[in-house]
Amino acid sequence: MTATGADREAAGSTTRGYWWWERRRSVALDVGLALVSALECALEGVEFAGDTGLPVPLGVLFGLLAGSVLVLRRRWPIAVVLVSIATTPAEMGFLMGIVGLYTLAASDVPRRITVVLTGMTLVGTFIVSYVRLRQSVSAHADFGPGVWYVPVVSLFMSLGLTAPSVLFGLYIGARRRLMESLRERADSLERELSLLADRAEERAEWARTEERTRIAREMHDVVAHRVSLMVVHAAALQAVAPKDPAKAVRNAVLVGDMGRQALTELREMLGVLRSGDALVAPRAGQVPLASVGRVAAAVAAEALEEGPRLHEVEALVAQSREAGMTVELSVEGELRPYAPEVEQTAYRVVQEALTNVHKHAAGARTWVRLAHRGAEVAMQVENGPTDGVTADAGLPSGGNGLVGMRERVLGLGGVFVSGPTDAGGFRVSAVLPDGGPAAA
Repeated sequence: MTATGADREAAGSTTRGYWWWERRRSVALDVGLALVSALECALEGVEFAGDTGLPVPLGVLFGLLAGSVLVLRRRWPIAVVLVSIATTPAEMGFLMGIVGLYTLAASDVPRRITVVLTGMTLVGTFIVSYVRLRQSVSAHADFGPGVWYVPVVSLFMSLGLTAPSVLFGLYIGARRRLMESLRERADSLERELSLLADRAEERAEWARTEERTRIAREMHDVVAHRVSLMVVHAAALQAVAPKDPAKAVRNAVLVGDMGRQALTELREMLGVLRSGDALVAPRAGQVPLASVGRVAAAVAAEALEEGPRLHEVEALVAQSREAGMTVELSVEGELRPYAPEVEQTAYRVVQEALTNVHKHAAGARTWVRLAHRGAEVAMQVENGPTDGVTADAGLPSGGNGLVGMRERVLGLGGVFVSGPTDAGGFRVSAVLPDGGPAAA
């Protein structure tokens, strides 16, 4: 990936203490060109002093000053070109003129200024060439070219001194601007990629949080219900063992069955989690952002396929009856298949509601109602007040039951309502759409 501008400034060999130059090699190049240009103009100043009658040292000094202006070409390219135009009649500063025009064309100076100064240089060079060539032709009487010779040769000479440097400068300037544009685009893409990586990390963290919440909800539903029934049966076993050994044996068998069922469900859930982790085992040093979604999808899919179904509610109610609860089940409408997540959520709502009755309303009469309607399935679990006779099993409560039911139902676009009744009991009601999230 291309480094950003800040990185390049920090890592590059820039030199802030050399006025307007950014690199040391730029300083060396400009100073070298200025020395060569000053030497050229000084040599040409000798001839200029002879033609104008000035003292030779003055002509050399003038040439040195004029040629050394080339050191300012990066900061003031217009001034360098103007000086080269001004020294054109003295026939000095050819290197300064060529390099100045190149720098002017490659810089960010407005194009109209570049065109004007190039035209002035071209006209000045053409006039000087025309005059000198005319004088040379006149000095050689035996050389008699046509009238076209002097203007054509002068034009070619002036074009040769101006056009190549200007065209090359325009090319370099366009290439430089293109590279800067590409560099800025690369920097922008790098920032966007960094932003996308941050968003992907946030989404991965959100997915991990959601999956942890779902797993915790499943563990709560599986463990809380089974263990609650086991505790109720164990309390009953303790109470009836001295009086009715046969009933105590039956309760002990039920406790064993409940424990085995709880262990089986826990093993299935842990197996799904392990298989999901094996799908995306990361290599050392890598952060599997995309794998989090695949793990969550795999775990959720397998959990839905192996989860409980709505037709198992009757067996769930029977387990509560065996634990001593007085519970009635009524079903309205014809049972039909629903989406796996709808059936599993409906089952878990009834299961958790019955678990809450075991915990908080020992001996209370309970009613479980299921209704299969046109585009939805509704369930309601209501219990009356405790009978005051049945001993409380002393089951702990973490306060997550109602929260988990609400999250499940609302996640499928359903409606969830819970609260105490006027008779002193408690009611849990939920309505789920037939198609789950698609229908919602």
